[in-house]
Amino acid sequence: MFAAVALPDEVRRALADRVGSLRVPGKTAPPRNWHITLRFCGALDEVGLDRFVAGLAAVEDEPVFRIGLSGFGAFPNARRSTVVWAGVGPGAGRLARLNEIAERAAQSAGLAEEERPYRPHVTLSRVRPPESCAHLLGETLDLSWRCESVVVFRSHLGEGPARHEPLEAFDLLR
Repeated sequence: MFAAVALPDEVRRALADRVGSLRVPGKTAPPRNWHITLRFCGALDEVGLDRFVAGLAAVEDEPVFRIGLSGFGAFPNARRSTVVWAGVGPGAGRLARLNEIAERAAQSAGLAEEERPYRPHVTLSRVRPPESCAHLLGETLDLSWRCESVVVFRSHLGEGPARHEPLEAFDLLR
C-alpha cells in the first residue's frame, strides 16, 4: 500500500517520449506505474488500512497546486545509480506538506516513522547492477500539471511488472 500523486496521461506520454530519447540505464518501469509517492506503507491489515485512509483524508483541506518535473537524478548517486528518477522542481514544498499528512496517517495506522528525508520524484528505472547515469544529469524536463488529488494504491506483485490498483482518492481543495 502507498499514497501517491498520479501523473496525468498527457504528462506520462510526454515523459515516456523523453525517456525513450535518452539512454536510461536499467529496467524502465512501465509508464502506467509512474507516480510521486507520498508515503509507502507496505502490507497493512484491514484496521491499519482504515486508519491510514482516515488520516489521509486531511489532504482534502490542502489546495490544488502545480507540480513540475525539472530534471533527472539517481539514488544513491549518479556514478553508481540503482534508481533513476525524474525530480520535482515547482510544487516540491507542497508535496512535502502532503507527505507530512501521509506520514501522520501512516503512524496512526501503526507504522514506524520514516527515517529517510522526503524527496519527491518519479522512479523511472531500477538499475541492477549499479551503473553510471551521469550523462542524464544535464538533461532538463519541462513538464507540469495541476495536482488535484491523492490516491491510495495497492500493489500487486509477481508475474511481470507490478500493477497498482487505486483504492481511494482524495480531491484537494479547489
